[in-house]
Amino acid sequence: MPEGSGQNVEAEPDGFVVFTRAGQPAAGEYHCSECGYGVVVQSALPRCPMCSGTSWEPRSWNVPTRYQ
Repeated sequence: MPEGSGQNVEAEPDGFVVFTRAGQPAAGEYHCSECGYGVVVQSALPRCPMCSGTSWEPRSWNVPTRYQ
């Protein structure tokens, strides 16, 4: 992700990113860990429609940085 985009990925206390596999129940916004394609889901994560990837990173909501 570009620096200063206002987007953060959830991470475990040890610094590792939490990934979710396609087919697992999920709700919220996720980005494909292979190509970065974004989806918003309310049930189960699909295969990535862009690259057929099966690993997703959750996006934690953050207030966007305002540039002046």
